[in-house]
Amino acid sequence: MAQETATVSKNGVTPGGAATATPAAAAAPAGAQGAGGGDAAAIAAGDALFKNNCAQCHAVNDKVVGPALGGISKRRPISWIIPWVHNSSKVIASGDEYAVKLYNDNGKQQMPAFPQLSDKEITSIVAWVTSQEGGATAGTGGVTAGNAAAADGQTGGAAAGAAAGGYTDILLIVLVVVLIVLVVTLAIIANLMKDVLQGRKDLDGRDVEVLNQRFDWTKLYYSPVLRGIVGTVFALVLLYEGVQSVMAVGLTQGYQPTQPIAFSHKIHAGENQINCAYCHTSVYKGKSANIPSANICMNCHSQIKTESPEIKKIYRAIERKQPIQWVRVHNLPDLAYFNHSQHTQVGGIQCQTCHGPIQNMEVVYQYSALTMGWCINCHRETPLNTKGNAYYDNLVKLHDKSNNAVPFTVSSNGGTECSKCHY
Repeated sequence: MAQETATVSKNGVTPGGAATATPAAAAAPAGAQGAGGGDAAAIAAGDALFKNNCAQCHAVNDKVVGPALGGISKRRPISWIIPWVHNSSKVIASGDEYAVKLYNDNGKQQMPAFPQLSDKEITSIVAWVTSQEGGATAGTGGVTAGNAAAADGQTGGAAAGAAAGGYTDILLIVLVVVLIVLVVTLAIIANLMKDVLQGRKDLDGRDVEVLNQRFDWTKLYYSPVLRGIVGTVFALVLLYEGVQSVMAVGLTQGYQPTQPIAFSHKIHAGENQINCAYCHTSVYKGKSANIPSANICMNCHSQIKTESPEIKKIYRAIERKQPIQWVRVHNLPDLAYFNHSQHTQVGGIQCQTCHGPIQNMEVVYQYSALTMGWCINCHRETPLNTKGNAYYDNLVKLHDKSNNAVPFTVSSNGGTECSKCHY
């Protein structure tokens, strides 16, 4: 449901077509400090988790797909948030008044369970959101009995700053209006004075010449200085557009081809909550997320919507023993190596991180840029889950020794080395 938690499930499917993100609009009030961890490392980890799981559907201060997350420290205790994130359906089924109201207020869009998120990860996200909306600084995880007064002061300061900013905007608008009025007034006065002077009889020839003087636009037109300025600006605009065109060669963000069969991810992955891996069977265990064969489609459509014109296209393909000619949407150059299982299974990256709100797409399009810079930024910001893996023990110790309080990211493990993707 477009609610207060992450919409991206492990399999990358959001129920009900609602892409909601991590612990969101519902949040930890006074008790959130203990939950959020409160330190810079926890907040930094929450930042990365939010970007990977929540940013597609939530913002701190604005409603996107789900509600704005600002004020999360004033809604629900962390003891409520954690079970809600782990299994919102169970909380709703228990008859919890707040959960039921939240469910109804958001169009009864069901949110998936998130058992893969640990309590610490959930509370880290809560801490980061709290730090962004002004309820706590980067060094604190929430409002506690000990810091409530300080938090109130920060909130008041933020409100005062916002009010001051509003007054400044109003003042600037007033000044602009006054200047416009002054210019118009001066123009009117100048015209009146000119009319008065033209009616006088005691003006000599020089005064009359000055009074009747007109601006010669032809001189401005033929001015070499003006022509030089215009030519320079025109050349710079052409150069900029040319560079932008060259830099965009090979980029297909937003590409949305027409497919041979009108397949809707919104109906299948969204409304019917079909696991991505059911159709893309190798997404968690192979280099590529394979295109499903017609046989997989027939597992359901041998009984469902058999008279649909689009489904009949599948029947014809099977009868003719011909594959369906799906049009590839996401293309990486051959010089770049990418492995789906390394990201989805090992890294725990959700499908929506790269493919966007796929569960809401009637026709799939390329959501992300998929450029080298885009991938590298992700490697720099995404922390590695090294818990329980002895391979990383010494690496993490060396990293923490020289980079105190900085998360151990993919980049820390060599994720930005050329040979990681080009070999």
